[in-house]
Amino acid sequence: MTRTAIVSALHDELAAVLALMPDEHKTVVAGREFWRGHLHDYEVVVTLSGIGKVAAATTATLLIERFKVDHIVFTGVAGGLAPGVRVGDLVVAREFLQHDMDASPLFPRYELPGTGLSLLPADPALAASLLRAAQATLADLPHVLAPDVREAFGLQAPRLHQGLVISGDRFVATSAESQALQQALPEALAVEMEGAAFAQVCRDFGVPLAVLRTISDRADDAAHVDFVRFLRDVASHYSAAMIDHFFKSLLI
Repeated sequence: MTRTAIVSALHDELAAVLALMPDEHKTVVAGREFWRGHLHDYEVVVTLSGIGKVAAATTATLLIERFKVDHIVFTGVAGGLAPGVRVGDLVVAREFLQHDMDASPLFPRYELPGTGLSLLPADPALAASLLRAAQATLADLPHVLAPDVREAFGLQAPRLHQGLVISGDRFVATSAESQALQQALPEALAVEMEGAAFAQVCRDFGVPLAVLRTISDRADDAAHVDFVRFLRDVASHYSAAMIDHFFKSLLI
């Protein structure tokens, strides 16, 4: 039987996923908590990623080396960058890039030294499975989010996107930073702090990875507004619903 890692970015999302598991058992390694158990009869390991690329890389390595997972599914929040990527939308990553990697002039900007690559792909089959789970979640939106929550955040018709997600070791929360990233990387749909680190580790070990991000803000001057409520009332419910749909129709 395959073993799937389910990684959440923040505690509210993690709690929502753990609530789906009937038999979780906690193990602590390197100061991190990992829960082993089952979800729809599939063997899973659930954990937080840690914030930032180094923490994320350590977590990814532990999942692969210590817990012997066969693939990794990551859900969390991100800031929207591309026009049309709005609060409440979902983004399935097809590629990852570290927007703060710059070893020039020794290597081209964004290139990961020693790899010859700047873009790292998600696993196509795993990403396709996560895409179907996201579609099912949005189709079931009235049962996923309460009406007052949808109204409060204007989530009447959230959209699903797929493409480039970028990562870096800073929380992008000013319009100036957001605009600079949009100009430098116009293909980027969303920005966060962990996905590309997971992608680099998973590439090194040959482990499939898929990442889905809920857009919590537009990575601008209003990025902090109602973030805690959004995480509690929207993102955590999205994460639980997507993971539930993912395992109900697992095609990997």
